[in-house]
Amino acid sequence: MEPKKNFKIVPPKNPRVLLPNIFTLVGVCIGLTSIKFAFDGRFEMAVIAIIVAGIIDGLDGRIARLIGGASKVGKELDSLTDVISFGVAPAFIMYFFVMKDLGRIGWLISLIYVVCVALRLARFNISSNAEPSWRDNFFEGVPSPAGGILVLIPLIYSFSEIQFVDINYNIFVPTLFLIISVLLISKIPTYSLKKIVVKRSTTIFLLFSIVLFFGLLLIFTFNTILITALIYLLIIPISTMHYLSLKKKFLTQFDDNDDHEDIL
Repeated sequence: MEPKKNFKIVPPKNPRVLLPNIFTLVGVCIGLTSIKFAFDGRFEMAVIAIIVAGIIDGLDGRIARLIGGASKVGKELDSLTDVISFGVAPAFIMYFFVMKDLGRIGWLISLIYVVCVALRLARFNISSNAEPSWRDNFFEGVPSPAGGILVLIPLIYSFSEIQFVDINYNIFVPTLFLIISVLLISKIPTYSLKKIVVKRSTTIFLLFSIVLFFGLLLIFTFNTILITALIYLLIIPISTMHYLSLKKKFLTQFDDNDDHEDIL
């Protein structure tokens, strides 16, 4: 009599890979749902869905590293999810919002943005296999989740209580799409929060800041998202200057070491 074989959905070697992958798949479902909201004209819910997808995208990788559940499948799945949630979904949302009025030009600009998101993620997957260094504190170009939220700024602005200027959406939205597309595939260094180290003495302040931010996000949703997106744009030049400063310092130390070796 043959022994019974137990059917297992999760591999017995490393079942911990299941949890972060579930988070990732939930994120892609939420990203796709945002397209449905936009198609139905419920743009507020579409924006909120993208924000939720962004929060999940920030959590799944950290959860994988914390529980030791990182895997190559999870990495590829995360990239595919980013293309859908922060490439295809924002492009469709803004197309239904305003760019459909531009006809073929509006659709072409949407395609350009999605292609740039795909190219940016392909480059990230290749560069992430490199050896660890101080450059790990920076991304090359704007990361796709940030890009997906930045292209929604005109829509977010229309829902916010901060109305300080009248916007011609037919001009501003395509221009913003092209600028963010260039930033995605550029090599402009932007801060990466994945390698951030928090001292124990400042942990309580970090927790307070996170609670405060999510409290503001719940109460003043679109105002908080808009201000955060604008602050991120202002930080990009700061991150570039910081990167160049660290690079100069590193090269100086490297040159000094070479000089000592030549003397000896």
